[in-house]
Amino acid sequence: MKLPPALKALLAQIIGSVVALAVARSGVLPGGLWPVIAVQALAAAGSATALGSATWWRWIHLGFAPLVMVALQLHIPPGWYLAAFLGLALVFWSSFRTQVPLFLSNRKTAAAVAELLPRKRPARLLDLGSGTGSLLRPLAQMRPDCRLEGIESAPAPYALSLLLSRRQPTIALARGDFFAISWGGYDLVYAFLSPVPMTAVWRKASAELSPGALLVSNSFPVEDVEPEQVIDVDDRRRTRLYCYYPAGPALKKSGITGG
Repeated sequence: MKLPPALKALLAQIIGSVVALAVARSGVLPGGLWPVIAVQALAAAGSATALGSATWWRWIHLGFAPLVMVALQLHIPPGWYLAAFLGLALVFWSSFRTQVPLFLSNRKTAAAVAELLPRKRPARLLDLGSGTGSLLRPLAQMRPDCRLEGIESAPAPYALSLLLSRRQPTIALARGDFFAISWGGYDLVYAFLSPVPMTAVWRKASAELSPGALLVSNSFPVEDVEPEQVIDVDDRRRTRLYCYYPAGPALKKSGITGG
């Protein structure tokens, strides 16, 4: 049975706590609380791996119990915990459910995407999970003739993207679920998500995009689908762009870039 990410996280923490308690009672650990905390963190992270959680969840499990211990020792007022929770919720919103963290595209990636847009006519681009607009703003400068749209579910990144792009009239932003809107009519759909939703992204793109429209995935290929082209971006993180024609190439189209 496939478990939701949040339930996997809860189970991993419970298993980690049970293991830590059992090891502590066995008497094999040195004195003090920190050895028990270390065992709990390692067991929780190992359980998350066994449950098939995303890699970033494992790092959360490794740090969760130690950070709680540090916070208790510092006697931090309860109000700060609430503030931190609200801040994280506004930034990451539904990441616990979708397993899509906040990734930001850089300017070199935007330049590579600009080269994939049709050159001889205005085009429409949709950025799935547009975050703070880090792709759309430089792209608007490079291709002022194009209509650039983004949709983001998290309130804080969306609000920041509105603020930062307020003087760029070719950018249109919306808050919501990108699976709930139509992708028809776009020349290029860009995704910088995670491996988890890529099968669903491919399915929707195949059903709604027109022939010749590109699906470009930053860093995460579609499983069991061969890309038309893979572009290596010359940046520090060695970005790779996986380019697909979900509905097939357009008629009289000779290359991956538009004409």
